Amino acid sequence: MNGIAPVPVAIVFAGSQPVAPGVREWLPPGADVVAADSGLHVAGSIGVQVNHLVGDLDSADPAEIDTAVAAGTSVDRYPVEKDATDLELALEAAIDRGAQHVVLVDGGGDRLDHLLGNLLLLASPLFEGIQLEAYCGTARILVARGEDPPVMLGGMVGSLVTLLPVGGPARGIVTKRLRYRLSNEDLMPGSTRGVSNELAAHTASVELAEGTLLVIQPFAAAPGGAQ
Repeated sequence: MNGIAPVPVAIVFAGSQPVAPGVREWLPPGADVVAADSGLHVAGSIGVQVNHLVGDLDSADPAEIDTAVAAGTSVDRYPVEKDATDLELALEAAIDRGAQHVVLVDGGGDRLDHLLGNLLLLASPLFEGIQLEAYCGTARILVARGEDPPVMLGGMVGSLVTLLPVGGPARGIVTKRLRYRLSNEDLMPGSTRGVSNELAAHTASVELAEGTLLVIQPFAAAPGGAQ
């Protein structure tokens, strides 16, 4: 043992379609589990017990809520008319409960506005200082922020990695062990230059001096994806 205390981790389930089968093996064991409304069903579909349920609960099955409460799940119910999505409330709840590393699970769905809102939420300044990652469909998404420690990637050599700046320019980007290397370079919002890079080794890293990047591995949780 090195004497360093583990970082408290939470898994947050968004209300969505069922998640890809490979997602379960990526989830950290022993994490606090928070569900946003019908994220309760998404968690249950892969056998994960929810510790805390958040939202207006207009989508979750009342019978399943009762079953979860009987099993020890706590509930924060909000009005339907509110100024934040259930997912934002759930992320905030996970952090309020002590999480410093949050893993979002989102199976996607037919609401493009919700999907984009969820992805942009990851890059929000509200969550600066929190280690964030997400599984959306079969993709793994990491958030890299200026001056934070490097984001570490793993997977099969040749698997795809995309770097997308969010909220403004991403400056001073340094990548290691990606096929198309960036060395103290910038990416501008709207540019596709960071799309479809590749792992040049089984591990790689991305860091930057300023701004925010979504680092996306499109097929990490797909069968035969990055392991």
